[in-house]
Amino acid sequence: MNRAKASGKLAEALCADYLQARGLRLIARNYSCRLGEIDLILADGPALVFAEVRLRRNRDYGGAAASITAAKRQRILRAARHYLSSRPEQPCRFDVMLLDALDPDHIEWIKDAFGE
Repeated sequence: MNRAKASGKLAEALCADYLQARGLRLIARNYSCRLGEIDLILADGPALVFAEVRLRRNRDYGGAAASITAAKRQRILRAARHYLSSRPEQPCRFDVMLLDALDPDHIEWIKDAFGE
């Protein structure tokens, strides 16, 4: 595994721990289908949370938030629809976890980031 991929996995683990410490229940990691991938799927009470984890240490290109392009957002939405297609209907939201370092004290959690 290359360094970037290893850092991404570590960032996902940090965010999973962070969210679980705040009462969310982890359902799945790295849900993947032909339409896209979702980093973390969690339950927050009755709501299903699809969380995208973005680690970007270099701010030259706008930081972690800027790395979520319209195309990336569409892939996440399509993968979420695929995930939901075989499950009972329930409320859901799309959260984004932003990191500029592998430091749990500096995680930025944006709830309902996509407003979907």
